Amino acid sequence: MRVDLSGEGFDPLCNCPYDGPEACKHIVAVLLRCIDDCPPDEGDQLDAALEAADADDLREFLRETLATDASARERFFARFGESSTRSVADLRAAIDRQFEETNLDYFVVFEPIDFSEWFDLASEYRDQGRYASAAAVYRALVESLDENMERVDGAYDHFSQGFTRALDGYVDCVAAGDIDADEIADAVAFLEDRAASGTSFLAEHFERAATELEETLTERRE
Repeated sequence: MRVDLSGEGFDPLCNCPYDGPEACKHIVAVLLRCIDDCPPDEGDQLDAALEAADADDLREFLRETLATDASARERFFARFGESSTRSVADLRAAIDRQFEETNLDYFVVFEPIDFSEWFDLASEYRDQGRYASAAAVYRALVESLDENMERVDGAYDHFSQGFTRALDGYVDCVAAGDIDADEIADAVAFLEDRAASGTSFLAEHFERAATELEETLTERRE
């Protein structure tokens, strides 16, 4: 279970058997723990440290940090307009590793996997109007979730919601981007191929996405 303390709404989800009208005891326990261990607000201290830091020292620290943290480096590139250093295949390989490392003893995955860094990265690209880069992140998520769904043996809602969010994001970004006819054909072909050869119970989602993308792009051309 993941709790976003900055979120405006609250939609709890737990993979326990309880199906009553209210939140289960596990959700309540997590929220109580958050109250007890709420992280301190260090914003003022951080602002003061940044204000006092020497520009060259700060640049050196930032460079050293980004050189060793691929996730932070990607978000830095996204924020400041540099091209992504990773292809769809590279991004997908990193997401695949999350599935592999979640349960080293078994093939199956019982617990939710935190994909927030990838959705955050895609959102950063979208905020900058770099839809092709955002689409690449969403596509990597879609491919990995489609291929690894057979591993999932628990927290089904978590993974299905992640898949739907990534698929919708991919379609939205392809439609919003300035792409040529070949790129449009590639995107639609990708969705149709996944519908035919991917996880069977996800086929209708791919078919819907392919149809929606074709209709959106047709309307835009007209």
